[in-house]
Parts: sequence; structure tokens; C-alpha cells
Amino acid sequence: MPLFETTVLTIFIIILFIGLFSIIFGLPGTFLILGDVIIYSWITGFEKIGFKIIIALVFISLLAETMDFFLGIAGARRYGSSKTGVALSIIGGIIGAILMAPILFGLGAIIGVFIGGFAGAFIGEYLEQRKLKSAMMAGYGALIGKIAGTLAKGSLAIVMIVITMSAIYS
Repeated sequence: MPLFETTVLTIFIIILFIGLFSIIFGLPGTFLILGDVIIYSWITGFEKIGFKIIIALVFISLLAETMDFFLGIAGARRYGSSKTGVALSIIGGIIGAILMAPILFGLGAIIGVFIGGFAGAFIGEYLEQRKLKSAMMAGYGALIGKIAGTLAKGSLAIVMIVITMSAIYS
């Protein structure tokens, strides 16, 4: 394999795994994986990864991001969260990731996403109802929903990577 092809393939694989890892931080890693596949396909002249695979990956990526979003909302709503609690859960997850990012060489952002989501739903519900128990349940639901969404999106990202690598190495 020539040096150029080896370099391109190495960079491609590194970006695939960066996309997978970014999902833990609540980022749209499936879109990064998809973009990486499209660029790699274009560079290699769509030789190993064709349009059918790209279209399948587009659908999987959209499904993964949609599931992540709606599972987070469903978890919070299932445990009684209001629209305010859901909105603050999303905002809290983002703020938590930003604030905790400097801790543990950036790995604190993972913890921050979950803690921030819990805190956001808790605060939103407490402001709405002034009941500690319902606020705790909403926070718990947001946490469970975020975990479920992250696991679903991560699983679909792994499927995307397996499909892509199978096409390259088959």
C-alpha cells in the first residue's frame, strides 16, 4: 500500500474513533463519522465505499441523533418533567460539559453532561412545582434518558463503523 493511501486510511480511522468517542460528550459524533466517510470515499474515488453505503449511513446517523434527543426528553417526561425541566436539562447538560471539561484532562465533560442534565431538570421542576420529590424524579428521568440516548447513539455509531470498515476490508 503506497504511503499516501496508508496516511489517508490512518487519518480516516482516527477520525472515525474521534467521532465515536465524541458521543460520550453529547456531541453529534455520528455526523462526524458520516462526514469522514464521505470525504474518504471522495478521496478514494468511491472505490470501496459507494453511494448505497453512504445513503445507509445517512439514515443511521439521522436515526441515532434523533433517538439520542428523544430518549433524553422521554426519560425526563416519563418521570414527570415539564417542558421547562426538559429544556433546562438540555441546557444543563451543555453547561455541565463546559464547566467540567477542565477536570481529568477533559474527561470531566462526560460527568458534566450527566450531572448538568440532572441538575437542569431538577431546577426546572423545582421552579415549576416547588416540590422536592417531583424535582428529584424529573432529574432522575433526565439522567436515565440521557444515558439511554447516549448508549443508543453509541451503538448505532459502532454499527456505522463496522459497515464502513467491512466495505473497506472486504
